Amino acid sequence: MKKIAIATLGCKVNQYESASFVSSFQETGCEMVPFTSLADVYVINTCAVTARAGQQSRQLVRRALKTNPDAKLVVTGCYAQMEPQQILGITENCLCIVGNGYKHLLVEAALTKSSCDLSMLMGNVGLKREICPLQVRRFSGRTRAFLRIQDGCNNFCSYCIVPYTRGRSRSVPLKEVLDQAAVFAGEGYREMVITGINVGKYGADLDEGETIYSLFSRLCRDFPDMRFRLSSIEPTEVNDALLDLMSGLPNFMPHLHIPLQSGDDRILSDMNRHYSVQYFTKVIGEIHAALPDAAIGCDILCGFPGEDDTAYTNTSRLIEELSVTYLHVFPYSKRSGTLAASMKNQVPKQVKEERVRKLRTLDRAKRDVFYARFVHTTQKVLVEQRNRKNKLLQGFSENYLPVRFDGPENLSGEVVPVRIDRMKDGELFGTIEKS
Repeated sequence: MKKIAIATLGCKVNQYESASFVSSFQETGCEMVPFTSLADVYVINTCAVTARAGQQSRQLVRRALKTNPDAKLVVTGCYAQMEPQQILGITENCLCIVGNGYKHLLVEAALTKSSCDLSMLMGNVGLKREICPLQVRRFSGRTRAFLRIQDGCNNFCSYCIVPYTRGRSRSVPLKEVLDQAAVFAGEGYREMVITGINVGKYGADLDEGETIYSLFSRLCRDFPDMRFRLSSIEPTEVNDALLDLMSGLPNFMPHLHIPLQSGDDRILSDMNRHYSVQYFTKVIGEIHAALPDAAIGCDILCGFPGEDDTAYTNTSRLIEELSVTYLHVFPYSKRSGTLAASMKNQVPKQVKEERVRKLRTLDRAKRDVFYARFVHTTQKVLVEQRNRKNKLLQGFSENYLPVRFDGPENLSGEVVPVRIDRMKDGELFGTIEKS
């Protein structure tokens, strides 16, 4: 019995893919162990969205080599796709690199005694026209399942390396999506997060006539006891069809995560984002009109080349005015091979850091305002786990409120009614309501 250790960096798609590796390894009789343990095979699913992610990827390779120099090392993911030579240069040990277009072959490559054929396992991901077939049985330690329906991206935003590391948009055929959803339902999951690199483009590459909207309609109706949540969607893909589904289907959770990136039209144009500030503002207004209690999250990319004080102020002012719930704020990171990497007027690191700090303070204020609205209301909460510090159970409401409350351990994975009693230091506390 081989011992396998897996480390995963980055997005929910990576997490889904790593979970599929676990399922396949376990089916062959392997034992999964923590990444810090002695293992026969170490798998590192890397990320390349920032320079920091690339650095972390290299650190994990070195950590595995230090833990067991005789182990087989398998490296995959976006950093492996983008910088295979840098990874090969870290060690002379047996090292296998699996490209994003060949992840369905990773387990077989990891368990074979022969050396990996990089020419067979890398390839040009930009030429791939079908998505890797990857199935998952369970997500270890998670009460929500991630359901990958799509991979790749055709947008080519000027700052983003993902279209080069994951290729063009490719969708999972409808039957395979429904089969995977049925597996998760059979395993007892009560919530699925529908995920991909650009989920709004679901179905465009298939001949099935499906869209992200028809898919959600089918999932919500076929699995009425399952909560469905959309991981992220472009503002140009939020329309009446989506909002009608969310307001009309009780198991389509009222929560949207929409990348804004900048609140300045000039910067949006330089980013190759295909909407204006006015358009984005209109979308937020339409969401609130259809779903008054919905949580709305936004991605902000701070310090993009050419972001002067005026552009930053425009972003900050827009966010202050918009009724959004929370922000994910990232400093711009130069990625070799993208258009933005060669742009002039790169923003100094200390300026980026200060702007990020201010926007994250604004994020905290936005969350507090939204959370406070729901004190003294009852919410349906999916129980996740017990908090290590205060020993209370915690979970998320339908509109993504994080709530903590007292209760027995066996509630993990169940949906329970919780009355929110108070908010303290930005956290919500409640009491389970008796039926």
